[in-house]
Amino acid sequence: VYQVFESVAKKYDVMNDSMTLGIHRVWKDILMHKMNPSPGTLLLDVAGGTGDIAFRFINYVRSVRERQLQRKLKHHQNLSWQEISETYQEDKLKSLGDSQVVVCDINKEMLKVGKQKAQHLGYSEGLSWVLGNAEELPFDDDKFDVYTIAFGIRNVTRIDLALQEAYRVLKPGGRFLCLEFSHVSNPLLSRLYDLYSFQVIPVLGEVIAGDWKSYQYLVESIRRFPPQEELKAMIEDAGFLKVDYQNLNLGIVAIHSGFKL
Repeated sequence: VYQVFESVAKKYDVMNDSMTLGIHRVWKDILMHKMNPSPGTLLLDVAGGTGDIAFRFINYVRSVRERQLQRKLKHHQNLSWQEISETYQEDKLKSLGDSQVVVCDINKEMLKVGKQKAQHLGYSEGLSWVLGNAEELPFDDDKFDVYTIAFGIRNVTRIDLALQEAYRVLKPGGRFLCLEFSHVSNPLLSRLYDLYSFQVIPVLGEVIAGDWKSYQYLVESIRRFPPQEELKAMIEDAGFLKVDYQNLNLGIVAIHSGFKL
């Protein structure tokens, strides 16, 4: 698995767009809206090397802060221009309101790509990058408010261990969110999807990334991944409560959610 991601890291974003026709961006936006983080949220994004979830999190929290600031200024109609300006500048400096996102990935190359993207897009505040394994996270117990893993859990060798680790590092009341390719229930769509996956995706991998084998592996890993109800049971076995899932695009992907209560 490590070799696969090391070899595809540089073309990872382009391939995601090509394979999903750009829809992966919508799926990640839906995940963020489901999370609905508020200023002060501490997020751990596992297997998030290229920063897609982290950047969305920062944007989301910034826009929530902006709305809060506008409401605050509205309620203080009688402030002088000087006071409004000072309040605005002060709050602008804390545009994330103590929110932090830690991106943890097992692959150095993926983290490198993520850091370069962050630099290029101007993300620095409230963002850190950590090399680490989902099955043995380098963090203390009860540390994070939210744990996300997007298109990463199917590449973990022991999913049960990764889920136990997610539970361990979350604070009581913390939330687990997993976005992953899943199982399509509609038989006709399922056949078409299989055709596309096995006939088209490896070819795209060869053309765009010069790597047939890695994308053949990725397709096979999607098919081997447990279906929705089975993954739900595994999340419950790890100790999470109020576990549910939402199918997107008829189950091509699903968002699983659970709480540490």
